[in-house]
Amino acid sequence: MSPLLAIGVFAVAFFFIATEKADKVKVVLIASGVMALVGIVPGSEVFFSEHEGIDWNVIFLLFGMMVIVGVVKQTGVFDYLGIWAAKRSRGKPYRLMVLLMAITAIASPFLDNVTTIMLVAPVTIVVCNRLRIPAQPYLIAEILASNIGGAATLIGDPPNIIIGSRAGLSFNDFLVHMAPITIVVFVFFVLFTRVLFRKSFRYNPEHVESVMALQERRAITDTRLLVRCLVVLAVVVLGFGLHSVLHVEPAVVALLGAGAMVLVSKMDVGEVLREVEWPTLVFFMGLFVMVSGLLHTGVIGAIGEWSIDAVGDDYFLAATALLFGSGVLGAFFDNIPYVATMAPVVEGLVAEAPDPETGESLWWAFALGADFGGNGTAVAASANVVAIGIAARAGHRISFWQFTKYGALVTALTILMAWGYVWLRYF
Repeated sequence: MSPLLAIGVFAVAFFFIATEKADKVKVVLIASGVMALVGIVPGSEVFFSEHEGIDWNVIFLLFGMMVIVGVVKQTGVFDYLGIWAAKRSRGKPYRLMVLLMAITAIASPFLDNVTTIMLVAPVTIVVCNRLRIPAQPYLIAEILASNIGGAATLIGDPPNIIIGSRAGLSFNDFLVHMAPITIVVFVFFVLFTRVLFRKSFRYNPEHVESVMALQERRAITDTRLLVRCLVVLAVVVLGFGLHSVLHVEPAVVALLGAGAMVLVSKMDVGEVLREVEWPTLVFFMGLFVMVSGLLHTGVIGAIGEWSIDAVGDDYFLAATALLFGSGVLGAFFDNIPYVATMAPVVEGLVAEAPDPETGESLWWAFALGADFGGNGTAVAASANVVAIGIAARAGHRISFWQFTKYGALVTALTILMAWGYVWLRYF
């Protein structure tokens, strides 16, 4: 089947997603259906192939964490955290944003950034509703912070898990090589948000006074359930951290955690499932099918072969191409399927490297580009899609371009900083 047809279907679908002329879930369902109908993607491979179809590990990881967060929400802990954050910031917009970003960035390396966003986004919405301010700028800042913070460790960002598995890199390897630049970039980002969101900061002293009078302890509706939920959540996080030791997929850990949450809460299953962001899961499945169309027709493979031929023996050029190329392409294809697709290409480049250190530097350039490129557009990373879905359900709609105008600028600046780091440290 013609690669041009695959590119055409993908481009048309992305146009409708970007311009929001149609609902994004409908767009990916139609586009993926068209690809299957005309034979761009074989039906069997879409549903059963590990490398050329829907990544069920990602889908069930998201599903499991959505169930976990849905149960935790019933305890009132999000209201508690929301009131606490509002009181600590005394309603000052920039101070509040920094506090929420810090919580997000500190949690993201140890949870994955999708889980972090699912926990922090409801808190943010509660805070903004209490203070009668728009939640969109704070949610966008948190998404950007989560993608930056998650780059620091093996489990912080789903692309890192894929890269670590493919390259044989450990948790400590990521900590040593990725954490330093992540910290520098995050500090820069915190300072930059003062300028980036300056028009969005709004201080309402009358609402602040009402919030300061609230007692956050009263927000906890079920202390015993909260304790049980925190125990289950701690075990789930430990399971993620011991992934390389236990050899249990994160999706399995999340599903076991979801089952345990339902058991300890004794909630009705139907009530729990209503908390799941079903449109977000369907969107991801359709997006995976669309990307598999580009993979199956050889479009992405051709890009990889061209990249290998273009860089030749210049490995700094190779690292530069991986860094900037991943930042750009990952922004349009979602960085999870993008990394899964391009990892074999990078492996081929690494195999040709003159020594292991040079080869390993290509993996770090690839990881930095994919992780920081996750801020490029509203569909560039799982955390973006999940947070925007949560915001829409809460009545704080974030459009594709509202997010992207901030995300693209932050991506450009952070990729440039990462480029300097790669040059200084490895070349």
